[in-house]
Amino acid sequence: MPFFVYILYSPTKDKFYIGFTSDLEERVIRHNQKSKGFTGNTDDWIIAHSETYNSKPEALAREKQIKSWKSRIKIQELLNDN
Repeated sequence: MPFFVYILYSPTKDKFYIGFTSDLEERVIRHNQKSKGFTGNTDDWIIAHSETYNSKPEALAREKQIKSWKSRIKIQELLNDN
Protein backbone atom coordinates (compact mmCIF):
# COMPACT_ATOMS: atom_id res chain seq x y z
CA MET A 1 0.00 0.00 0.00
CA PRO A 2 1.47 3.38 -0.94
CA PHE A 3 1.65 6.31 1.44
CA PHE A 4 1.50 9.94 0.42
CA VAL A 5 3.12 13.06 1.80
CA TYR A 6 1.09 16.04 0.69
CA ILE A 7 1.04 19.80 0.83
CA LEU A 8 -2.34 21.49 0.70
CA TYR A 9 -2.91 25.16 -0.02
CA SER A 10 -5.86 27.33 0.97
CA PRO A 11 -6.36 30.53 -1.06
CA THR A 12 -8.67 31.85 1.68
CA LYS A 13 -6.08 31.45 4.42
CA ASP A 14 -3.07 31.85 2.09
CA LYS A 15 -1.50 29.00 4.09
CA PHE A 16 0.01 25.59 3.47
CA TYR A 17 -0.74 22.39 5.35
CA ILE A 18 1.61 19.38 5.34
CA GLY A 19 0.48 15.84 6.10
CA PHE A 20 0.70 12.17 5.17
CA THR A 21 -1.91 9.52 4.49
CA SER A 22 -2.58 6.23 2.75
CA ASP A 23 -5.69 7.60 0.99
CA LEU A 24 -4.98 11.02 -0.47
CA GLU A 25 -8.36 11.66 -2.09
CA GLU A 26 -10.31 10.80 1.06
CA ARG A 27 -7.95 12.84 3.22
CA VAL A 28 -8.45 15.97 1.10
CA ILE A 29 -12.22 15.51 1.32
CA ARG A 30 -11.95 15.31 5.12
CA HIS A 31 -9.76 18.44 5.26
CA ASN A 32 -12.44 20.31 3.31
CA GLN A 33 -15.25 19.37 5.68
CA LYS A 34 -15.47 22.24 8.11
CA SER A 35 -14.48 20.99 11.55
CA LYS A 36 -12.02 21.67 14.35
CA GLY A 37 -8.33 22.06 13.71
CA PHE A 38 -6.04 24.03 11.44
CA THR A 39 -7.80 23.10 8.19
CA GLY A 40 -11.32 23.04 9.60
CA ASN A 41 -12.52 26.60 9.20
CA THR A 42 -12.13 26.76 5.40
CA ASP A 43 -13.18 24.39 2.65
CA ASP A 44 -10.96 25.42 -0.24
CA TRP A 45 -7.88 23.22 0.39
CA ILE A 46 -6.25 22.01 -2.83
CA ILE A 47 -3.34 19.65 -3.37
CA ALA A 48 -0.30 21.75 -4.18
CA HIS A 49 2.19 18.86 -4.03
CA SER A 50 2.30 15.16 -3.27
CA GLU A 51 4.97 12.46 -3.05
CA THR A 52 4.48 8.69 -2.95
CA TYR A 53 6.34 6.31 -0.62
CA ASN A 54 6.30 2.55 -0.23
CA SER A 55 6.26 2.55 3.56
CA LYS A 56 4.68 4.49 6.37
CA PRO A 57 8.04 5.19 8.10
CA GLU A 58 9.43 6.73 4.89
CA ALA A 59 6.37 8.96 4.46
CA LEU A 60 6.39 10.00 8.11
CA ALA A 61 10.09 10.88 7.95
CA ARG A 62 9.54 13.03 4.86
CA GLU A 63 6.53 14.77 6.43
CA LYS A 64 8.62 15.59 9.51
CA GLN A 65 11.46 16.84 7.31
CA ILE A 66 9.20 19.25 5.41
CA LYS A 67 7.50 20.44 8.62
CA SER A 68 10.90 21.06 10.20
CA TRP A 69 11.71 23.66 7.55
CA LYS A 70 9.17 26.07 9.07
CA SER A 71 9.74 28.20 5.99
CA ARG A 72 7.15 29.23 3.45
CA ILE A 73 9.97 30.12 1.04
CA LYS A 74 11.45 26.63 1.24
CA ILE A 75 8.02 25.04 0.69
CA GLN A 76 7.44 27.28 -2.33
CA GLU A 77 10.87 26.27 -3.69
CA LEU A 78 9.81 22.61 -3.41
CA LEU A 79 6.59 23.39 -5.27
CA ASN A 80 8.45 25.31 -7.99
CA ASP A 81 10.96 22.48 -8.47
CA ASN A 82 8.16 20.08 -9.37
